[in-house]
Amino acid sequence: MGGTSAERALDPAVAGDPSQVVCPRFHAAVELIGRRWAGAILFKLIDGPLYFREILAAVPGISDRLLSQRLRELEAEGLVERSVHSGPPARVSYCLSPAGEELVPALRGIHSWAQEHDVRDAGEAA
Repeated sequence: MGGTSAERALDPAVAGDPSQVVCPRFHAAVELIGRRWAGAILFKLIDGPLYFREILAAVPGISDRLLSQRLRELEAEGLVERSVHSGPPARVSYCLSPAGEELVPALRGIHSWAQEHDVRDAGEAA
C-alpha cells in the first residue's frame, strides 16, 4: 500500500482495520499529559508534594489561572491529589496520586529522551 501516512490513515480499508487504528485510551492519555503545562506540573510533583506557589515558581511562564485549571483537570483525572492544610493561612498542597505515581517511569523516560535529543521549547531558538 503506497501513499503518505496521512493518506493511508484516510484509506477506508485501513480505517476499518482495528490493528491500524490508534488506541483511543492511548490517544486520550497522550492528550491529557500533553496539554500545555500538564506534563511539567506532573514532572515537578515527582519529588513530592508542593504548594501552589511552589509549583507556580517551578513552571516558568504559567499563569495562576492556567495552573489552577490544570491542577483541577489533573485532580479530576485522578493523577493529582489536593490537600488542604489548616492555617492561618490555610494552604493547599498537591502531590501525585497512586495513578500519577504510575506515570513516573514514563515522565522520566520523556525527560531523558528530551535531554538526549536536545529538545527545545517551540519558541526557543536552537
